[in-house]
Amino acid sequence: MTKIDEQVNEYYNKLLKRNAGEPEFHQAVAEVLESLKIVLEKDPHYNDYGLIQRLCEPERQIIFRVPWVSDNNNVHVARGFRVQFNSALGPYKGGLRFHQSVNLGIIKFLGFEQIFKNSLTGLPIGGGKGGSDFNPKGRSEGEIMRFCQSFMTELNRHIGEQVDVPAGDIGVGGREIGYLFGQYRRLNNRHESGVLTGKGLTWGGSLVRTEATGYGVVYFVEEMMKEHGDSLSGAKVIVSGSGNVAIYAIQKAQELGATVVGFSDSSGWVETPNGVDVQLLREVKEVRRARVADYVSAATGATFHADGSIWSLKADVALPCATQNELNGEHAQTLAGNGVRYVAEGANMPSTPEAIEVFRSHGIHFAPGKASNAGGVATSALEMQQNASRDSWTFDYTDSRLNEIMSNIFRRTADTAAEYDHDGDYVVGANIAGFKKVADAMLAQGII
Repeated sequence: MTKIDEQVNEYYNKLLKRNAGEPEFHQAVAEVLESLKIVLEKDPHYNDYGLIQRLCEPERQIIFRVPWVSDNNNVHVARGFRVQFNSALGPYKGGLRFHQSVNLGIIKFLGFEQIFKNSLTGLPIGGGKGGSDFNPKGRSEGEIMRFCQSFMTELNRHIGEQVDVPAGDIGVGGREIGYLFGQYRRLNNRHESGVLTGKGLTWGGSLVRTEATGYGVVYFVEEMMKEHGDSLSGAKVIVSGSGNVAIYAIQKAQELGATVVGFSDSSGWVETPNGVDVQLLREVKEVRRARVADYVSAATGATFHADGSIWSLKADVALPCATQNELNGEHAQTLAGNGVRYVAEGANMPSTPEAIEVFRSHGIHFAPGKASNAGGVATSALEMQQNASRDSWTFDYTDSRLNEIMSNIFRRTADTAAEYDHDGDYVVGANIAGFKKVADAMLAQGII
């Protein structure tokens, strides 16, 4: 064991003790630190001035009470979070997640990943994340509005277009962003468009923002496949999930000539050997807010499975787009056995460490979420640019900017992996490329 290994391991053990009970955060940090050992051996100055320790400690962690009243006049109390992790490159930027599983550890894991993802975009945005353990499923419009208003009543004092710019995530779509923005405007008596992204198109939103994460992961896969002499045209693709990211990943993959052979939600998965009717899927999930079984009842040639795993399908490409740690080592072995050659994460950390090791051992080209799903935050930053200039760009222009950003992220990731003698390892490349830009800014700005 080298001196660098000992130093990093010692720090990681201290982090485990200081952040007990936060396994997702531990997992995210461990993956990055493993890559940083490579950097520290070659560029030891990054080990100066407590840089690694400062990078892994949020600048600010905010936890607050969110009381709200249901339609039957019962008072409920949820917990709200905003972790402002690192602002060396710009204002904190990262989504809000409303889901019953949300806790501080999950928000810290998401915020930590956001630092490197935002750095990789090349845009001037720092890393942060937030949310609540409020579950919007099954709640009325009035209940969701009242919750969002209560949440923003506290959050508003911690955000601003030059401070912290939240966006949506799981459970927070255009409806919730609208209620949040309305309350922010009411409390602050000004129309500060740049304080939230994912807004409606008539009041400061950006075209392509809805599609951006799904489109972006496919643009990344397209570049990754080109690098290895392959193409999406004629490929079979598995997409887990059926939310915003999954729907638009399906749409873009099929536009580029692929056949999406399956998608899923928490109730089960759907086998679609002849491809997905995207218009029907959008109607089921976005309009009716129904389950994937409802898609099958209206579609031709689709089969619903309540049991088993979507990862049992045969395909060339797998895009996990649902949630963290959904794809484990056993699933990865199945994918490898069924001929999958490319995996790109559309969700945040959907592949377990065991799954990633299986991909490596089988020569499967794997793109981590901090690189491949950066399209959403990249287009959020483009929305901020439009807000700052009081401008509105066309769909085609914004889409071309997104495609360019994702191509640049792939190139930066691939080139960095090669520079550090890990050619083709996109996990190492993404971690190091994202880290170095933030680290250089932190060193330049002093010990703060």
